[in-house]
Amino acid sequence: MSALGTLPPPVAVETAVEPILAEPGHGAAPRPAPAGRTVFLPKETESFKETGLPDSLIEALVFKHLLAIGVNTCRGMAREMALPGKDLLALLTDMKNRQYVVYKGSASMGDFEYVLTEAGRERGKKYFEECSYMGTAPVPLKDYVSAVRAQTITTEHPTEANLREAFSDLLINEEMFDRLGPAINSGRGMFLYGYPGNGKTSIAERITQCFGTSIWIPRSLFIDGEIVQLFDPQVHEAVGDGKPSIVKGQTHDARWLKIKRPTIVVGGELTMDSLEMQFNTATKITEPPIQLKSNCGTLVIDDFGRQRMNPTELLNRWIVPLEKRYDYLTLANGKKIQVPFDQLIIFSTNLEPKQLVDDAFLRRIPYKINVANPAESEYRELMKIMAKKFDMDFDEAAFRHLMDMHYTANNRPLRCCHPRDLLQQIINQSTYRKHKPVMTSEALDAACSNYFTLL
Repeated sequence: MSALGTLPPPVAVETAVEPILAEPGHGAAPRPAPAGRTVFLPKETESFKETGLPDSLIEALVFKHLLAIGVNTCRGMAREMALPGKDLLALLTDMKNRQYVVYKGSASMGDFEYVLTEAGRERGKKYFEECSYMGTAPVPLKDYVSAVRAQTITTEHPTEANLREAFSDLLINEEMFDRLGPAINSGRGMFLYGYPGNGKTSIAERITQCFGTSIWIPRSLFIDGEIVQLFDPQVHEAVGDGKPSIVKGQTHDARWLKIKRPTIVVGGELTMDSLEMQFNTATKITEPPIQLKSNCGTLVIDDFGRQRMNPTELLNRWIVPLEKRYDYLTLANGKKIQVPFDQLIIFSTNLEPKQLVDDAFLRRIPYKINVANPAESEYRELMKIMAKKFDMDFDEAAFRHLMDMHYTANNRPLRCCHPRDLLQQIINQSTYRKHKPVMTSEALDAACSNYFTLL
């Protein structure tokens, strides 16, 4: 049995450019890593020892792979499980000597097709009962910790240009830029509070783009005998196809995947269970908590204060991790492990922060930014932007009518979401009537009669 090893240190890629994949219309583009900075790249392993995994785990993965696939070559298995081919061939030879596998046929370049014997199938079924995980070999926790340290969000320092690029599709005033910049650079966290409809969630979702880099994460982790499925396609966006490059010096350990820095948004569905390891008793695979999935990225707690748990519970759970930047999680076997807590946490709420948490918690979230109602000039600009987006002509007289009759006369506050929603009402009505949408006083009156009835 091999002892746990460590990955070789990350290699420097002098000309690396880390692309960030923006949502449609966000306008984000690749930007180079800071000059003189080493770009993390998980180096391809050349032996089982370098994977840091015990031989028993690797053997179990091979048995389960062949049990599920039926037949495969050594080269095919090495590719599917991201394992070194030389040591895998030695393991398959040993399994053949123990009569767990036999050759089914020959393949190209001296390779063979392997298939389990009846004894091999029985052994594979036992491994599958112990844990149903199969596929790419996992990465030891300590190697993941080193990777988070190398890619930490705290060393990223977005400039004003990076912010303007990330927020290019939103109307952000200069005062907001001046406050957001230092808060994002702190890498610690912030409160975004204010009335609903003014873009708090939209701002929070674009903040990660300011950092302008992608990161490497393991597809899965091996922690004290448990398999933790870290990569989640619902919240992680892969960059490229994940295959090692043929360019010299650009090969990487295929157990790792390059992803866009994660932005995870959770709202009223957040519970205390979401913050802990979830062990599936049927599959024997562990689901990681949201804070582990969001490492090196942004975690947005949307609509904070309206979750099914009391804000104080979250305070008590995260007060130490927010300060120390590491967390303690409990495995199914009862053992506690220390993991990185390395993300920009954003609390988005319609309530005053002091109504939700005490001063001890507020001290650990150093930036509290009020996302205020837009001024009339900003509202007009938003209306122009949305009209252009919807292929409509902006009409000043109709806009003036809207302000006088539906805002000033009713003492109604302006909201950033109103221009989009009102123009969308006009479009819906025009689609029904089968004519071109036009911004008129009458059309806005009809939209407001629907939209503001209960607001």
